[in-house]
Amino acid sequence: MKLTDTYFLTFAAMLFTIGAVGFLVRRNVLVMFMCVELMLNAVNVTFVAFSKSLNDISGQAIVFFVLVVAAAEVAVGLAIIVAIFRRRRGGATADDIDLLRG
Repeated sequence: MKLTDTYFLTFAAMLFTIGAVGFLVRRNVLVMFMCVELMLNAVNVTFVAFSKSLNDISGQAIVFFVLVVAAAEVAVGLAIIVAIFRRRRGGATADDIDLLRG
């Protein structure tokens, strides 16, 4: 059995759907953060699949830049999540973001 681009694109679509539904349904900030990372990885799978099918390396170069942006997002996002956890002793939900005002 040969893996074609359809398999990769279907897998990426399923990953993106799981991430989007998780982001919209869950209120926990850490779970929402992981869902965004899941959606970014689905986009990376799509870039690599098209890069493979077109025999072009530019799709893999774009994946590198997406990973750099995701790393920067992790640094900033985790700092915000830690600040929310310090202000509120329990858990952090998306409604608690107003605790960070002045």
